[in-house]
Amino acid sequence: MPDAEESAETTGPLAGLRFAYVAGVTPGKWIRRWEERMPNFPLHSFMSDDDAQVSVLHDGSADLSFVRLPVDREGLNVIPLYEEQPVVVAPKGHEISVFEEVALDDLSEENFLDIEEMGGPDMALQVVASGAGLAILPMSVARHLNAKDTVMRRLTGAPGTQIGLAWLVGTDSPVIEEFIGIVRGRTAQSSRQPSAQQEKPKKEPKPDRRGGGPKKPAVAQRYAPNPDKGRGKGSRKKGKR
Repeated sequence: MPDAEESAETTGPLAGLRFAYVAGVTPGKWIRRWEERMPNFPLHSFMSDDDAQVSVLHDGSADLSFVRLPVDREGLNVIPLYEEQPVVVAPKGHEISVFEEVALDDLSEENFLDIEEMGGPDMALQVVASGAGLAILPMSVARHLNAKDTVMRRLTGAPGTQIGLAWLVGTDSPVIEEFIGIVRGRTAQSSRQPSAQQEKPKKEPKPDRRGGGPKKPAVAQRYAPNPDKGRGKGSRKKGKR
């Protein structure tokens, strides 16, 4: 059976595998594992905007995309991966600064900004810094943007977001399956990894040790038996002088 690299190189229309990811996703560990297991097959990555996280698949810019759910799943295979911790972002000096985490119910009188209406997280955080309102974001996104003059705290009681991996229906291949397995934490020896499904050389059968084979020749005795062995003291007769 051909391995994942051979299958991809002979059937794939592109020189390498391309994936996109939204802000907050850190794909470094997956890239390193890919390079260890598939050193001869290039992997290309780029960050996409939230509004382009699915379109990069449909327009052929990427083979796979790390998306922030929910998304329109029509024509897509989607695997949920992990949930993101929500945070509330406020201007510096806001009273949430004295807490380690804040409950959403305790902020009922605050003005929350609509991230989409603001034109995305980056613009929304600039508005937050001006003191016009608060924003709820995934912690990974808030850390990635690291907006000045703002403070963020863990938020409880708010629905979290989820990251998933998406690719077009009908584009499954050994190389895509290899990447999915790496993202899902499968080891290089996993039987579900295409790169580990190569036929291994058969070992020679071990000889049957239960008998039936030629017997080893008896070893000749080198010394004559001791006639006194096994006798008690004084059992040997003494001769006359």
